[in-house]
Amino acid sequence: MTTRIGITGAAGRMGKILIEAVSLNETTTLTAAIERPVSSLLGADAGELAGIGKNGVALVANLADVIKDIDVLIDFTVPAATLTNAQVCFANGKGLVVGTTGFTEAEREQLSAYGEQGALCVAANYSTGVNVSLKLLELAAKAMGDDVDIEIVEAHHRHKVDSPSGTALAMGEAVAGAVGRDLSKVAVYGREGIVGARERDTIGFATVRGGDVVGDHTVMFMAEGERLEVTHKASSRMSFARGAVRAAAWLSQQPNGSYDMQDVLGLKSL
Repeated sequence: MTTRIGITGAAGRMGKILIEAVSLNETTTLTAAIERPVSSLLGADAGELAGIGKNGVALVANLADVIKDIDVLIDFTVPAATLTNAQVCFANGKGLVVGTTGFTEAEREQLSAYGEQGALCVAANYSTGVNVSLKLLELAAKAMGDDVDIEIVEAHHRHKVDSPSGTALAMGEAVAGAVGRDLSKVAVYGREGIVGARERDTIGFATVRGGDVVGDHTVMFMAEGERLEVTHKASSRMSFARGAVRAAAWLSQQPNGSYDMQDVLGLKSL
């Protein structure tokens, strides 16, 4: 069965790649493309805009106008827009795949609550490689966590507005959870000046921004005499887009509830 996909933020960089990814997946079809009401591209053909040829789907300004045409919405926009779109989706019995980052704690709680109303998939990163990395990090942390210093370094393009990245935070959560720590209490975001000796339980984050870096993440487990590094490097946003489309097709077959990419890939049972 073909899953009917809607994409919001369709004229943006990620939106265009998502449109292409939907066309490359044999189980999905693009049936709606949504942009901001102020966009000059409203009415344009989504396929032509994405560079894959006309597909007959015109950009519209209001999700509610096309909600009946979709099974699942993919949203990689901004927190406020995502929360508004979630209300529309679940009021109409539609699934929602969220790739938006930069949520506050209160916004994350609000989004999670929607899982009681519909099928919701939220992930900091939809790349298959990143999600395998999260599983590897749990294993490494359980084996080494009490005897090593743990640091996370991430790099992204100069236009990224949130820091650390959602993926870096997800990696931090995976490591902290594996060793029984609360990331909100042990995270250190940057260091400057005379900060004193490093405390073993802390998990450090370092952020790099510049150029057109799609996304690099490295978690270092540093002990006396050895260092283990788990690294993932993304060279194209298509890896995220393909994963999100895969998640949407999977989500369309699931009951109401909150899911993540680990569920989609079946990694939680490993």
